[in-house]
Amino acid sequence: MVSRSCANFLDLSSWDLLDIPQTQRALPRVMTVPGIVSELEGDGGSSDVNSTTGSHERKIIVANMLPLQAKRDAETGQWCFTWDEDSLLIQLRDGFPSDTEFVYIGSLNADISASEQEAVSQKLLSEFNCVPTFLPKEIQEKYYRGFCKHHLWPLFHYMLPMFPDHGDRFDRSLWQAYVSANKIFSDRVMEVINPEDDYVWIQDYHLMVLPTFLRKRFNRIKLGFFLHSPFPSSEIYRTLPVRDDILRGLLNCDLIGFHTFDYARHFLSCCSRMLGLDYESKRGHIGLDYFGRTVFIKILPIGIHIGRLESVLNLPSTAAKMKEIQEQFKGKKLILGIDDMDIFKGISLKLIAMEHLFETYWNMRGKVVLVQIVNPARASGKDVEEAKRETYVTAKRINERYGSPGYQPVILIDRLVPRYEKTAYYAMADCCLVNAVRDGMNLVPYKYIICRQGTPGIDKAMGISRDSPRTSMLVVSEFIGCSPSLSGAIRVNPWDVDAVAEAVNLALKMSEAEKRLRHEKHYHYVSTHDVGYWAKSFLQDLERASQDHYNKRCWGIGFGLSFRVLSLSPSFRKLSIDHIVSTYRRTERRAIFLDYDGTLVPESSIVKTPTAEVLSVLNSLCEDPKNTVFIVSGRGWESLGDWLSPCENLGIAAEHGYFIRWSSKKEWETCYSSAEAEWKTIVEPVMRSYMDATDGSTIEFKESALVWHHQDADPDFGSCQAKELLDHLESVLANEPVVVKRGQHIVEVKPQGVSKGLAVEKVIHRMVENGNSPDMVMCIGDDRSDEDMFESILNTVTNPDLPMRPEIFACTVGRKPSKAKYFLDDVSDVLKLLEGLGAASSRSKPEYEQESSSSSSHAHVAFESII
Repeated sequence: MVSRSCANFLDLSSWDLLDIPQTQRALPRVMTVPGIVSELEGDGGSSDVNSTTGSHERKIIVANMLPLQAKRDAETGQWCFTWDEDSLLIQLRDGFPSDTEFVYIGSLNADISASEQEAVSQKLLSEFNCVPTFLPKEIQEKYYRGFCKHHLWPLFHYMLPMFPDHGDRFDRSLWQAYVSANKIFSDRVMEVINPEDDYVWIQDYHLMVLPTFLRKRFNRIKLGFFLHSPFPSSEIYRTLPVRDDILRGLLNCDLIGFHTFDYARHFLSCCSRMLGLDYESKRGHIGLDYFGRTVFIKILPIGIHIGRLESVLNLPSTAAKMKEIQEQFKGKKLILGIDDMDIFKGISLKLIAMEHLFETYWNMRGKVVLVQIVNPARASGKDVEEAKRETYVTAKRINERYGSPGYQPVILIDRLVPRYEKTAYYAMADCCLVNAVRDGMNLVPYKYIICRQGTPGIDKAMGISRDSPRTSMLVVSEFIGCSPSLSGAIRVNPWDVDAVAEAVNLALKMSEAEKRLRHEKHYHYVSTHDVGYWAKSFLQDLERASQDHYNKRCWGIGFGLSFRVLSLSPSFRKLSIDHIVSTYRRTERRAIFLDYDGTLVPESSIVKTPTAEVLSVLNSLCEDPKNTVFIVSGRGWESLGDWLSPCENLGIAAEHGYFIRWSSKKEWETCYSSAEAEWKTIVEPVMRSYMDATDGSTIEFKESALVWHHQDADPDFGSCQAKELLDHLESVLANEPVVVKRGQHIVEVKPQGVSKGLAVEKVIHRMVENGNSPDMVMCIGDDRSDEDMFESILNTVTNPDLPMRPEIFACTVGRKPSKAKYFLDDVSDVLKLLEGLGAASSRSKPEYEQESSSSSSHAHVAFESII
C-alpha cells in the first residue's frame, strides 16, 4: 500500500497547513577561518553551494529547544538571552576539550515577532553560536503540542488511544505539521553545516524524520540520533499509521542511541517486522545493514553533571536547609520521592504502597516519613488533573489514618522547589523511592547518590568527618531507563504495591555495611558515567560509524520520506554493453552462467515459464559455437528441462548443481546416488516437528535437498526456531555427508558439495579437460545463492589449471551489496544485454552495427549520477 505521507518533499508546499514563510535572508555561515564568512545567496541557493570554508570540525547539536533563556528587557524592550545551565545540551560539552566548537539549532521558548527574527538570529549566532528555528504558530502548536505530545509521547510510553477520551486519535494534519517542522529544522542545519567535516547530533523524538531531509541533501553527512524516551515494543509501535516513515527516518542516521537494551531491542524488532531488516553484532557493536550502509545502534544511559550538583551542595543555603530537615525529622527515617505530576510517574501507586507499608509493618508507624516533591506538570489535560486529585486524596487518607499530632507520614510539597532545597532533601534522605510506571531514563537516583556522597564543603558545614562511611538506598521501578545500570538498587514492579512496601521495609532495615557497599558500587558507576562521558562516547562512536563514507559510492533512491542512500563499493558499477561486447567479440571460448528466477524471469511474476523473448535470446547465444551457456538455478530439473526444451544447446544445472545436463540431447548427470539420501529419513521428522510448532512454516521437498521455510511465520519466533532447528540438525547429522545451511527465512539440508559455485567450477573444469579453457566468463544472478557463483568465477582467475587468465564479468541484478563487480537494474536490462551479445555473435558485422545503432538508446548502459 502506498504511504499517504507526502510523496515528495516538495508536495509539502501544496498543503494549506504547511504554508511556511521563507526566511527573508539566509544566515551567514559560522566563521571558521578568520576574516571569512561564507553566505548562501538568498533563499534560492543552489544545492551545489559549498559549505563553510575551511576544514574545522564542529559538533552541530539539533534539538527541539535551544539551551537558552530569553526575556525582554523592561526598559529597552530588547531581547536578552542567557545560557540555561541546567540544559543537557550545555552540560554535554564537559566531555570535550574547551576549544571544541558547538553549534546549537533549535527553537526559542519565547514568542519572537517576524520583524525581530533576523536581528535575533544574528545576535544568537554571533554571541552564542545558536541558530534559532522560527516555526509559524499554527505549525508549532500542531507539531509540538499536537503530534509530539498527543501522539508520539503517549505511544512511546505505551498509552494507546483506545477511546476518544483516552488519548487523541491519529490526526494526519498533525503529522503533516510534524514533517513541516522537521523540514524547517533541516533548512537551518543546511545553512551552517560543512558536511565534510561537521558532525550532526539530533536529540529526541521531536525530530525523527529530520535525518531523511538531511541525508537527501548531503548523502555523506555524519549523522547521529539519540532517543531520550522509551521506544515501545513492536505491538505498540505498529499501531502508528506513519510507522514506516519514522523508522526510515531514523535509519538515515549513521548511529542511533538508546538508554537501554530493551529500547534498542524494540526498535530492532520493529525494523525486522515492518521493514524486513536483520541485524548482527559486529565486534561488539550492533549493526543494521540498510542498502549497503551499516546503521549502528548504541546503548548508553545518559549521566548527570556532577560538578553542577556539587556546587549546589556547597551553597550555605543548602547546608542551612539540611540542618532544618535534620531537626524536623529527628528520630525518623526519611524516604524521598521527586517526580513530575503526570500519569506515568506513579505517584499515586507510591502512596498506596506506603499505605500498605504502614498497614503491614505496624512498627513503621510514627518512624517513617515520605516527603514527596511534586514538580509542576509539563502537560495539561484530564489525565493529569485526575492523577493530581488521586494523589491528594490518597495522601490525605494516609495522614488521617496513620498520622498523629506532630507527625505526618506523607508530606506533599506541591510548589516550585528551589534547587538548593531539593539537593538538601537528596542529601538527608535515608531512601529514595522512584516508582514510575514508564520513564525513558529518570536521573533522580543518580542525583540522590551524588548528594549522599557529599562534598568536603558540606561535610564541614554539617560537622561530618570526611572519613565517615557513606550510605544510600534505592528502591526503583524496573520500568525506568536507569534501572539496569543500578545493580545495587532494589528493583520493583510499581503495580505490585505489596512488593513495593516490602522493598521499602527491606531498604530501611538493611545493615549499614550492606548499604555502604551498595552505595560505593552506585557512586563508582554514576561518577564515571556522567553526562560528559555519555556525550564523548556517543560522538566517538559516531565518528567510527561514519568513517567509511568516502570509501563507497552513494546513490540517493526513493521519493519523499522513503528516501534512502544506497552505498556500494567504488568498484561496483553498472555493466555497459559496449564494454562487454568489445571483450565478447575478441574472445574465442566463452562460458556464460545465468540464474533463472529474478534474472531471466521477474521474481514478482506469477508466470514462471520463460517468454518467447527469453528463449530467443538464449538460442542466439547457444547457436554460437564459441559459447558454453548454462542456466544455474535452484529449481527442479523436471520444470527447467521442460520449460527450456526449445533451447537444444543450452546447459542446465538444476537444484543448485545437484543435476547437470549439457544439452537437451544429453542425459541428466548427478554424482550422488539414491542410497546417499538416507539422511532425509533423519531430517524430515525433525523438520516436521518444527513445522507443527511454528505456525506459517512449510517444508519444501527437493530431490537434492529438504528446505524448511519460515517467511510466513512470526519474524521473531521464526528466526528463533530457525536457529534452534539449525543446532538440532547439525547435532543429529554430525556424521552424515550433508551440510545444514541457514539462509533468508530458510534452513536447508543438502549433500556436501552442492552449490551453484561448485556447479560452475565443474563446468569450467570440464571445459578445461576438453581443451576449451574459457578466455571469458560471464555470470549473472540476483540472490544470495548466486553469490557462490560470483565467488567461484572470481577464484578461477588464480586457478593454476587455466592456461590463461580469463576476462571475468560477475554481475548482480539490482543495486545491492554483492561480491559481483557489476550490476544491472532489472530483468529487462539483463535481456537487453543478452540481446546485444547475441547480435555480436552474428557473423555479419554490419548487421550488428545496424542493430546496435538502432538499439543504442536502450542497450547502452551509462553510469548514473554518482554523488
